[in-house]
Amino acid sequence: MPSATKPKRADGQVTGLAGELFVAAELLKRGLQTSVTFGNAKAIDLFAHNAKTGRTFTVQVKALREKNFFLIAHGEVEPAHVYVFVLLNKPGQAVQYFVVPGGDLANEPEKFTKYFKDPKMPSIHPKTLIALGYENAWGVFDE
Repeated sequence: MPSATKPKRADGQVTGLAGELFVAAELLKRGLQTSVTFGNAKAIDLFAHNAKTGRTFTVQVKALREKNFFLIAHGEVEPAHVYVFVLLNKPGQAVQYFVVPGGDLANEPEKFTKYFKDPKMPSIHPKTLIALGYENAWGVFDE
């Protein structure tokens, strides 16, 4: 009997780059000058500048191809960054974005459920981000 073959796992680098480019496109669409670091600045994926407010943002992107937990450790969160969690979904389905100020993640970890501070695999589920009102919270970049 032939062995069942597992479907090929998606390349994490490709998923991450897709997430970064989708976020860059959204920021550009919203009028922010945006630059992708392409791995040159390990802790920063994008720089975004709002010319109206004069503010520049450092953006960290976390991307998934399908609904699952976003891996992120509370101890590695930079309060000054903006975190954009991206759920790419299947081709033809809309991309989902969850925009979270780093200060919220750093200062209020308990509101992101116990999984965020899990010692083995710290993470946040998209359902939590939806319940907390972070879906499409692009207004962070207007402040």
